[in-house]
Amino acid sequence: MKPKEINKVEIRNLQREDYDQLASSFTRVYADGSDVFWTPEQIDKLIRIFPEGQIVTVVDGKIVGCALSIIVNYNDVKNDHTYAQVTGNETFNTHTRKGNILYGIEVFVHPDYRGLRLARRMYEYRKELCEKLNLKAIMFGGRLPNYHKYADHMRPKEYIDKVRKREIFDPVLLFQLSNDFHVRKVMRNYLPNDEESKHFACLLQWDNIYYQEPTEEYISPKTTVRVGLVQWQMRSYKTLDDLFEQVEFFVDSVSSYQSDFVLFPEYFNAPLMARFNDESESEAIRGLAQYTDEIRERFINLAIRYNINIITGSMPLIKEDGLLYNIGYLCRRDGTYEMYEKLHVTPDEMKCWGLNGGKAIRTFETDCAKIGVLICYDVEFPELSRIMAGEGMQILFVPFLTDTQNAYSRVRVCAQARAIENECFVVIAGSVGNLPKVHNMDIQYAQSGVFTPCDFAFPTDGRRAEATPNTEMILISDVDLDLLNELHTYGSVRNLKDRRNDLYEVKMKK
Repeated sequence: MKPKEINKVEIRNLQREDYDQLASSFTRVYADGSDVFWTPEQIDKLIRIFPEGQIVTVVDGKIVGCALSIIVNYNDVKNDHTYAQVTGNETFNTHTRKGNILYGIEVFVHPDYRGLRLARRMYEYRKELCEKLNLKAIMFGGRLPNYHKYADHMRPKEYIDKVRKREIFDPVLLFQLSNDFHVRKVMRNYLPNDEESKHFACLLQWDNIYYQEPTEEYISPKTTVRVGLVQWQMRSYKTLDDLFEQVEFFVDSVSSYQSDFVLFPEYFNAPLMARFNDESESEAIRGLAQYTDEIRERFINLAIRYNINIITGSMPLIKEDGLLYNIGYLCRRDGTYEMYEKLHVTPDEMKCWGLNGGKAIRTFETDCAKIGVLICYDVEFPELSRIMAGEGMQILFVPFLTDTQNAYSRVRVCAQARAIENECFVVIAGSVGNLPKVHNMDIQYAQSGVFTPCDFAFPTDGRRAEATPNTEMILISDVDLDLLNELHTYGSVRNLKDRRNDLYEVKMKK
């Protein structure tokens, strides 16, 4: 029964918590009575190795469609192959970021929601993703569900030709042809259980006209991401212009090394509180919050001008509810921005400033990695980064501010643990120096760094790079995302895969 009215349709990335809806709504039954369904482990694997390739269609809050895909090499799929071969017997070990073909392994729409062009939306998403990743084409094996009606007197080639001419109706093939796919060849035994198609399938292909062969002039999307950390020296700044003269110096310096990201520390703008030093601590921090909107706009401008994604550290913000929060911004180099919040405030922040904890746990898509941001104390709570890892986070950025060495050690040791637990890179940056004229911000201690999982492809101690302690400087480091994909599948231990989901889970409350 089709819905009477649709108010909202959304295409978004598939999440692990979507599995129950998928399992109940989209089990496929073939003519021979066999059913095929995806296990939680398979869905989990696809999300980890290629999160942007897995999407769902949500209609008025209900998942009604899904599309799954991997990346493979053209030479491996241009000729005859089976579904088992291209998916590695559904282990998806055939997926490689170095491939040049987006290969569709599943598309389905709930029967009650067919005829609403929802599948077309998912195909449009795939085409945009193919162009974004500079892949040669989209390919997949297409079923011929009505062929069994004609198989006794018609070869597949003739059947395909008649479908193309609209003389025979085949819901799958006709849809593919209408979406600019062409039949490359007919394959035998593609899906052993597909009696409706009599074990035949079309190898369908959509060509990306914007594809550029990798040459010296064109560099294919890279898997190595360069991060820059600012170990910020607290010093007196009388105006916002003075502060941003130093900010721009660091952005300029880091971007000159062709870095993809630059990370600033928590409360890097604290020197501006000196202007409010004759007021109470809670009033002074609210005075500092007056600068936040302009600081955001200045960072957006720098991100565009210097072609770099900026994680702005953090700063106070008074929201519409009148409460004070510790927030920061991801300012992308394309001019877009998003806000992240500190969820756990320290006892001192609450007592001296009346700070409130935020409520949003989010990951962010960027042009080179899926990232998360946890502000200082938040990194000491492993549940947060575990949820982010479940959404495919590859790099976790941690802006921090610590006064003593033991406080710093808590942040640093927990950051290293998060890298191992979540099989991701963790980047931390803090401030150094003294602010004698700012209450509650007198001294700072920091040693910024980049941490990795601990396995053969990574540093043995999990330290990719570290700054000199308590010295103003920048630190530049490369991280290879491909190493994470290999770790997820072939690591000596696999902290994500080996979790006992039958015994425990970490999830957000609604």
